[in-house]
Amino acid sequence: MKIIATATSLALLLAPSVVAFVPLNPVAFSGTDSSLNALFPSDEDLIASLDRQAEYQPGAANTEFARKYGHLQGRLVKTVGEAFEEFTAILGRPINALYKGAVSDIVGTTHLITVNARFQRDPVWSLGLLTAMDLITKNYPEPDVGQQIVSALMKSIGMDEDELRAEAKVVSDWAEGKTKEEVAAALKGEGDSIVSAVARDAKADDFWMYSRFFGVGLIRVMEIVAPGTEKDDAYTVMEQWVGASMGKSSFTACSDSDLYFRTKAKLDIMEVMMKEVEIREKKRMAERLEAKADAAIAQAERDAQMEAEIVAEAENLVEMR
Repeated sequence: MKIIATATSLALLLAPSVVAFVPLNPVAFSGTDSSLNALFPSDEDLIASLDRQAEYQPGAANTEFARKYGHLQGRLVKTVGEAFEEFTAILGRPINALYKGAVSDIVGTTHLITVNARFQRDPVWSLGLLTAMDLITKNYPEPDVGQQIVSALMKSIGMDEDELRAEAKVVSDWAEGKTKEEVAAALKGEGDSIVSAVARDAKADDFWMYSRFFGVGLIRVMEIVAPGTEKDDAYTVMEQWVGASMGKSSFTACSDSDLYFRTKAKLDIMEVMMKEVEIREKKRMAERLEAKADAAIAQAERDAQMEAEIVAEAENLVEMR
């Protein structure tokens, strides 16, 4: 395994050997002693803490979290590298260089989300994942390969693509004709819609996990409800929907909203550039074809002229005889 050491990591690795040749700083040690005294007022407290550490067993802590997820202790989880290797094997072809970074990032991000013990898939999340994949692959040079990338991702995370698309469609169909206020009410758990059910489940779960694609799913709902929504407007709406309506922290959701619109803007620029390149290439091809056609016409004219000269010369020879 190769290890790339940055300047910071090298400094940390070399720190002990450097400290060995530096006089001790009594002020620093006195500060450390004060911190330890604040944490452990007596020797008994320190010993009790060490005993707890020594007796620690993964998944067996006396907490609600451990009681809920302790049974997953020891479960084998693929690394990001293994997940990407599996994705690549399923895809079976190289990824366009312009898209390799974005695809690698979304494969790694999706893997880390889905292997988290707290992760629970819901229709809003499904809509978000498919929206993100559509955003990345919509201008892929080979449209059929773009769809294959989406399918390979679904298989690599062990999910059925048809099920995800069906779940996403339910949410997007529900959002048609709704207002921001109606969506906010649903995210409070009001009503009997699929979004209301998702919100109620999230509110009832103290360990509910927000993830990026849940946020993207809400942004897609926002785009359906209010077409043309800009980044600044989306930030405020995410605060309302996730924070006020769902009662969850909205900081990460707002950050993901900004990231989505920044990525969308970059991909829009890329789309324009690719179209410009395509137009230039078509123009050059047309110019080359035109040049070939002109050359063929000129050659045909020369051949016709030469043939006429040969016929005329033959006629002159006949007359001379």
